[in-house]
Amino acid sequence: MFRPTKPTGKILQHILQSHEIRFGDAFEELIEEILRELNFSILNKSIVGENGDSLSLDQYYENRDVHYFIEQKVRDDHDSTKKRGQISNFEIKLETLYKKHKDKLVGIMYFIDPDLSKNKNYYLPELKRLSEFYGIRIHLLYGKELFDYLGKSDLWEQILFLLKQWKDSLPEIPEIDFDKTPKESFEEIKELPIRHWRKLLENEKLWTEGIIKAVFRNGKTLELVFDYFKKQNNKPYNELSILLNSLSKKYY
Repeated sequence: MFRPTKPTGKILQHILQSHEIRFGDAFEELIEEILRELNFSILNKSIVGENGDSLSLDQYYENRDVHYFIEQKVRDDHDSTKKRGQISNFEIKLETLYKKHKDKLVGIMYFIDPDLSKNKNYYLPELKRLSEFYGIRIHLLYGKELFDYLGKSDLWEQILFLLKQWKDSLPEIPEIDFDKTPKESFEEIKELPIRHWRKLLENEKLWTEGIIKAVFRNGKTLELVFDYFKKQNNKPYNELSILLNSLSKKYY
């Protein structure tokens, strides 16, 4: 009652958030491949902080005895608390790497989307302060500026072209009704690990709040799943079939 979205809207929100995260991850992999093609030495991105904490770098590479690290985000749209967190996180990694490389270190804070620079006026003096304190070069870059810095400006235009092609191929709203194509949906989900099915079926809140019915609108896919469970003829699947049958009768 206290959520402004219905189950379908909530699911779409999670899907879009997941897509956003995966887009950022994909861009990390893309830039790493570009650095590799430029013959930079790619270093292990998992490092250990001064308290023994595991730290993960977005990019970490070496070129001519100079070590570079990049903290990379999709866009600069953080609120006041998160933007301070960005600087704090950047300095923790900077300090750890500085102890190892001293003045043979360059730090880069990079935002992929050049059209959002909400906190640029905050980041610039903060990064300048860190640069002067540690005595190393630190850069704040947006969009094409990273590729200019790497001497590969033409790659940015290629990336924009490919991104446009990819975006044009996306549906306006992701399809979340598995029952539109029950046989195809069944083939995709039938072999999910037993533990995932158990958690899905034992959490009745997903059913009472309408989450399951938002994904399986008329229950046709679940009928196929139920038949599949019965045919497996072993105890875990028998338990799953009993649970699914009970819930389907109650909520469909």
